Amino acid sequence: MTSAATPAYRRLSVEERRRQLLGVALSLFAHQAPEEVSLDVVAEAAGVSRPLVYRYFPGGKQELYEAALRSAADELELCFAEPPAGPPTERLTRVLDRYLAFVDQHDAGFSALLRGGSVAETSRTTAIVDEVRRAAAEQILLHLGMPSPGPRLRMMVRTWIAAVEAASLIWLDEGKRPDAGELRGWLVDHLVALLTATAATDPETATAVAALLAQESADGPVGTLARRVLPVVADGAHLL
Repeated sequence: MTSAATPAYRRLSVEERRRQLLGVALSLFAHQAPEEVSLDVVAEAAGVSRPLVYRYFPGGKQELYEAALRSAADELELCFAEPPAGPPTERLTRVLDRYLAFVDQHDAGFSALLRGGSVAETSRTTAIVDEVRRAAAEQILLHLGMPSPGPRLRMMVRTWIAAVEAASLIWLDEGKRPDAGELRGWLVDHLVALLTATAATDPETATAVAALLAQESADGPVGTLARRVLPVVADGAHLL
């Protein structure tokens, strides 16, 4: 009698093998800068030969990096998708929770991606990153009810997204302190503050803020921020 047969080796299809290699590459790029990840390292981690990696990515490491970046960008864009229901700041809270979870999981790779300067950086990789930024801006504007905004409101939203990116990088540098929940709350407050300041001189933004306030609750992020800010600005009453 022979012993129980071991499972037969199953040859991966072309698409399955490509997905496997991308998954391995994403994991490596998530924790190391692109220039530190060689094809030999990718092949070893995937349990395949270097020539096999070249077979699926003839352009070598650059092609593999760009494909991995495209995959990560697609995943990141999904973080911004949120049903248009409920108070806008609560929707934003859920978006930022997903975004910060992504940053946490892709720490070193996320830093390399946004800081640039990598030997793997090209006009194509820059375009992929910019595409994610534009997608984020469009989602924020949709939730503000302003899908086709004027220059002031668009600039304000893009400024906030740049601030979110900068805060994410600083957060990683600071050992992910404060905790993600506290950082997320501050970023929501930051957007509300920018909207308020811009609304003071831009009628379009003022319209967006009025619509936002109508959907918010007293115990939500905007109500909580208002109660915290009032004592701070009370000392400036003599300026009115």
